[in-house]
Amino acid sequence: MFGKPIDPAKARILVVNDDGYRATGIGLLEKIARQLSRDVWVVAPETEQSAVSHSLTIRRPLRVRKLKGNRYAVDGTPTDCVMLAVQEVMKDKPPTLCLSGINRGGNLGDDVTYSGTIAAAMEATILGVPSIALSQVLTAPHPVKWATAEHHAEKTIRQILKLGWPQETLINVNFPDAPAANVRGVAATRQGRYKTGDEIVRNLDPRGEPYFWIGAARRGHDTRAGTDIHATDRGWISVTPIFLDLTHKSTLKRFAQSLTKPLKGRA
Repeated sequence: MFGKPIDPAKARILVVNDDGYRATGIGLLEKIARQLSRDVWVVAPETEQSAVSHSLTIRRPLRVRKLKGNRYAVDGTPTDCVMLAVQEVMKDKPPTLCLSGINRGGNLGDDVTYSGTIAAAMEATILGVPSIALSQVLTAPHPVKWATAEHHAEKTIRQILKLGWPQETLINVNFPDAPAANVRGVAATRQGRYKTGDEIVRNLDPRGEPYFWIGAARRGHDTRAGTDIHATDRGWISVTPIFLDLTHKSTLKRFAQSLTKPLKGRA
């Protein structure tokens, strides 16, 4: 239940991602989930769905393919996977915890608005399932340090589950691009700021037609203490609670004082 500590041994865990069911990260996360609970289900995309954000497939039918054991592949987005897991695949006994990831690359700062990994945790949260998204920061051209996430994920998840968190909130965890032995600890952080996609490559296809390819270059780098970016840059595991209500409260209050009034002649 939201707001209360969660006993992982009693949890029915849904594991999902955006890199596809064959990805290394989801294999590691399933392994970690099985160290937490005996009741683990995997429902993941057939193919990579990175940066699809919270998109939902509504213009074509979806197919769910059963794999070995409690594993399923969906030819759709991470959001589709969670919706089908909760309302179809596991409908007789829905999950009580969702773990999304482990993503190949960090989900820091403005990444959270693009990320399919975050979106899967968001959809589960909307459907009433407490959710944690997990990502392994990658700094090109370094190889992905999967061993870091694998070594620290179980303990980090257990620490978070002991605390509990409120409704309409998901937990975003990022493991630093550092060897497991060099991780300095866990830091509670706020969302930082940087923008992906500033590198746009323009070229011509074999027929001479122009095309564009959005790259990974980022604008700026948040050096403010207390942010997820600042923490992972310095070897800390960042844990950021993300609230689904995007309303800016102080602006709402200011607008309400001037805008909230009936039209003339209307009560």
